[in-house]
Amino acid sequence: MSAPRTGPAALGPAALVCFAVATAADLGSLLAGWHTGHLIFKPLLMPLLIAHVLTRGAPRALFAALLFGWGGDLALLSDAAPAFLVGMGSFAAGHICYLVLFGRRTASPLAGAAYGLALVGTVSLLWGDLPEGLRIPVAGYSLLLTAMAWRSGALGRRAGLGGALFLLSDTLIATGVAEWPQPPRPDFWIMATYAAAQCLLAEGALAADRAYRREVVPV
Repeated sequence: MSAPRTGPAALGPAALVCFAVATAADLGSLLAGWHTGHLIFKPLLMPLLIAHVLTRGAPRALFAALLFGWGGDLALLSDAAPAFLVGMGSFAAGHICYLVLFGRRTASPLAGAAYGLALVGTVSLLWGDLPEGLRIPVAGYSLLLTAMAWRSGALGRRAGLGGALFLLSDTLIATGVAEWPQPPRPDFWIMATYAAAQCLLAEGALAADRAYRREVVPV
């Protein structure tokens, strides 16, 4: 029978539970149209997920990716155009950190081709409807995001799903900026897919890191 977790190791599961609770509270706030609740709970998500991964020996690149995600979250709480660009830049830095984390692991070429076609098609369709000053930044960001989503599959299905959900979440944001028709409560779906994406990417990265350590230092 294993001993109960104590000290920092015991904080990991608690932080993950708090992340789930804060996510549910944020999504509930969005469904209820309670903007103040969103302002309260959204900024808590990434710090709680960071606390969880740090107690499990997260690689530095994962910590940095989530930290930049938090910066993007805070920036996008504002509706101002400069804040949107700052948030996009922060998320872009996070995607670079994820790409560093994935390293030279092999990702599916077939999935890469599918993501490439999706990128070209989406950007082509959005281009004319985006504000002129956002066209090039959105296209560049989309390229980086799509590369991250594709390469995330190198860490396994869990991380691969996280990458795909991140792409879906940001595509919903882009279609909103382009003023395309939106589903009911679009902010709810954006946050639901985003929170799930970051959690799946984090858990997938932790699992891959544990597997790598077992290979390098057999127990």
